[in-house]
Amino acid sequence: MQIIIDDNAGFCFGVVKAIGTAEEELSHSGSLYCLGDIVHNTAEVARLKAKGLQVIDHGELRNLAPGGSKVMIRAHGEPPATYRLIDNLGLELIDATCPIVLALQQRIRRGYEEMSRLEPKGQVVIFGKPGHAEVVGLCGQTEGEAVVVSSPDDVEGIDFTRPIRLYSQTTKNKEEYQRLIENVKKGIASCGLAVGDNHFVAYNTICSRMANRATRLEEFARGVDLVLFVSGQGSSNGHYLYDYCKSVQPNTKLVYGVEDIDRSWFLGKDAKMVERVGITGATSTPRWLMEAVKEKVYGKLRVES
Repeated sequence: MQIIIDDNAGFCFGVVKAIGTAEEELSHSGSLYCLGDIVHNTAEVARLKAKGLQVIDHGELRNLAPGGSKVMIRAHGEPPATYRLIDNLGLELIDATCPIVLALQQRIRRGYEEMSRLEPKGQVVIFGKPGHAEVVGLCGQTEGEAVVVSSPDDVEGIDFTRPIRLYSQTTKNKEEYQRLIENVKKGIASCGLAVGDNHFVAYNTICSRMANRATRLEEFARGVDLVLFVSGQGSSNGHYLYDYCKSVQPNTKLVYGVEDIDRSWFLGKDAKMVERVGITGATSTPRWLMEAVKEKVYGKLRVES
């Protein structure tokens, strides 16, 4: 049996940058506070906690001692209110916001200011998962006034008679975003209005790595007999890519950790082992965990054969 790890899987640029920043700081001081899980992967968070990383929430942030405590903002970003709070508390800020997310925050801020000057006042609409850390940071650029749309059909909260600027969370699916764009256009047309540049603008704000990931994942999944998709339970990107992978290769298994591996997965027809197993994951899945899954599979087959 051949086991192949997907070269295109694993941490995106923003997560690599955040983890590198945390590791560098921990190597110097041995202590760092991170506002929320640095990545939506329990195993990776545990690895960094062992090095001294302490994960806190916004409530715990207020209890940190000023003058020495260092707080890192992870790749997902934060709303402006968080930056003000850290400054007011006298804490040292280490900002590891993904540059792509940061650019989107700035773009949404400009769009919000543009919409605020119009009469009637326009709307900023964000395609994203409500409550997701990145979306919270994006909404913060609009003083919390943005309309968050969770699916292409979730358009009830949009006032089609008012100007609209539409943006997407960086990790959303581009096909679903396109469907949303078409539904917004239909909604505007149903009000007897023309879809023009001044009334409706949709911006391409999905990360290019994420946009291309599905295509590359499809090619990888079609080339193997079984896919082990490694992801964290809290990764929205992971759940989307897993579902997509399973639609391409029905023999796809979701793996949160090496303990989830079941020997029966590798038995094909007539109890013969499948020939090619592919291991892939989300943009929040560390390479070392995929390697550990590979070694566990080989070990499990040797022990139980």
